[in-house]
Amino acid sequence: MMISQRLQEIPPSGTIAISNLVSKMKAEGKDVLAFSLGEPDFATPDNIVDACVDSLKGGFTHYTPSMGIPELRKVIAETTKAKNGIPCEAGNVLVTPTKQALFMISLAYLNPGDEVLLPDPSWVSYEAHIRMCGAIPKYVSTSFDDGFVINPDNVAKQVTSKTKMMVINSPSNPTGCVQPEATLKGIADICKDNDIIVLSDEIYENIIYEGKHHSIAAMPDMFDRTITVSGLSKTYAMTGWRLGWMIAPEADIKAVNKLQSHSITCCASFTQPAAIEAIKGPQDDMKAMVATFKKRRDLALDLMSEIPGLECNVPGGAFYLFPKYSAKIPSNELAEKLLTEGLVGVTPGRAFGPCGEGFFRFSYAASEEDITEGLSRIKKVFATL
Repeated sequence: MMISQRLQEIPPSGTIAISNLVSKMKAEGKDVLAFSLGEPDFATPDNIVDACVDSLKGGFTHYTPSMGIPELRKVIAETTKAKNGIPCEAGNVLVTPTKQALFMISLAYLNPGDEVLLPDPSWVSYEAHIRMCGAIPKYVSTSFDDGFVINPDNVAKQVTSKTKMMVINSPSNPTGCVQPEATLKGIADICKDNDIIVLSDEIYENIIYEGKHHSIAAMPDMFDRTITVSGLSKTYAMTGWRLGWMIAPEADIKAVNKLQSHSITCCASFTQPAAIEAIKGPQDDMKAMVATFKKRRDLALDLMSEIPGLECNVPGGAFYLFPKYSAKIPSNELAEKLLTEGLVGVTPGRAFGPCGEGFFRFSYAASEEDITEGLSRIKKVFATL
C-alpha cells in the first residue's frame, strides 16, 4: 500500500519498540527484566476500580459529551486551580487521553514550516507529533552537569520569526528534572515577548521527591498562551484507562474539540466517574506509591553508583534514571547489548533527542528485587565493555 510520505518519515516509538522486543523475548521463555516502559507497576487503587464497576453496573456505557461529563470537567478545573494556581473553569477543560491531547494540540496549532522549541532530551513522541504536522523541531540543549534544567538563554538563541510553540515537560521524561520556578519565569518572559505558545506537559506533576511543581500557566499573563496537559496514568497507576485532560482558553478548547469529535468522539463513559473518584477520593494510595518510588530511586542510585563507567543525577520527580556512560558505544547498540547479553531492557538515550546520546533511560517502576537483580546484570555487562 502507498503509505503517506509524512508517516514514512516518522520513526517508531523508541520506548514501545524496546517494550515489544522485551515482550517477544519473554514469550520465548527468556528471563528478561524490563526497565524500559514508563508505567507504574502498581494496581489501580480499589476505590477507583469500584467507582468504575459501579458506573458499568449502573448502565453508564454510552456516549458522553465530547468534552467530557460536566462533573469531571468541574472537578479537574477546581483541583487544578487550588493546587497549581491555574485560573481555569470547567469551560477550560477538555477530557481526553493525555497522549491524544498532545497529538491533537500539534494538529490544531502547527502549520508546515512552523518551528517548535523542544528541550533536549525529551519524551520520544513530541518530535513525532511535530513532524507529522510538517512543523520543525528545534532542540534546546540541556546538560547533565546542569541537571538537565533548561537555560532560558539557550531558549532565546533558538527563537526565530517562525517559532510558534515551546514544549515543557516537568517533571521530565526521561531525566526526572523538575524545572525551577525561576527557569519557568525566564521562559515565560521569552514566550510573551515573542508571541510563542507554550505546551506544558505536567503528567508527572504529583510524583515529586525534591523541589516543587510549578505550572507556567499560573504565571502572570501566561494562561492565554499556555496549553496544560495532565492526567491520571502515572499518579494513580491508570495507564490502561487512557484518561487525561488539557486546559486552555475556552476558544482553544472548542477548537481542539473539533478534532476530538471527529476522532475518538469522547473518552470511555464509565471511566469518567472513576476519574472523579481518583481526584476527589482518598489520596493515601497515591502518596504511598510516591513514597515507594522514592525508596526505589534511592536504591537504584546507590547500586548504579557501584558500576564503573556510569554517572547519574538525582532526579527530582517522575520514575526514571538517565545515567551517563563512558563506554564508546552508541546508545542503541548499548541497549541491544544489555538486552541480548544481560537480559535487561532499557531505552537508548538517543531516542529522546541528540543530547540523549551517551545515556540510557532506566525506569525504576519495578520491585526492589528486580531493580537489584537488573542492575547486577547491567554491572556484569559493563564489565565487558
